Amino acid sequence: MEDTYKHKGLRRKLASEIRRKGIENEEVIRAVETVPRHFFMESGFVKFAYKDQAFPIGNDQTISQPYTVAFQTELLDPKKHEKVLEIGTGSGYQAAILLEMGVKLYSIERYRELYLKAKSLLNKMGYQPYLFYGDGYKGKPTYAPYDKILVTAGAAEIPQALVDQLKVGGKMVIPLGGMSGQEMMLVEKISETEIRKTSHGSFIFVPLVEGKDTNNKNE
Repeated sequence: MEDTYKHKGLRRKLASEIRRKGIENEEVIRAVETVPRHFFMESGFVKFAYKDQAFPIGNDQTISQPYTVAFQTELLDPKKHEKVLEIGTGSGYQAAILLEMGVKLYSIERYRELYLKAKSLLNKMGYQPYLFYGDGYKGKPTYAPYDKILVTAGAAEIPQALVDQLKVGGKMVIPLGGMSGQEMMLVEKISETEIRKTSHGSFIFVPLVEGKDTNNKNE
């Protein structure tokens, strides 16, 4: 894993680009400028790592566009030492951004191959998240409640299990909608029985699928 001056220069340009697109949280911008996105890319796409685009990572999944990662993170507004649950580890790039911001991260991935790859990479990079192979729909009640929850796949509905695992006063960011696109929703837990939802624009994510992938070749 090599992180050259050229890579760092490209990250500075990427950070400037997402700032121009409207990201204002300086901690988010700093994390984007710090985390080597090319570490998380499939070998055929490494040269495109600092383009503001999504790319395939295997298992019909993608590494999200950096602007989308920054947008979700800014909306979530994670603070240092907060407990954050991420649904959909994927490549591990979004996890690295959150870890760089100092959160205590719990992340679930349904594809075993992606889970193993992300776990190995994040550990090599010096991060110490709690990663799990399993069903993101169910969350991880053992470690609940969480200050924040981030869902990185498009959901047809808000899973009640995730609402239950969110602290009162906590926030969840989740793309809500069908295959053609989703609305980025901020869900704020007002009390044990009340949530407030606000919409923050249209995005396209891979779908959030219930259950873990039991057909994986490495299972």
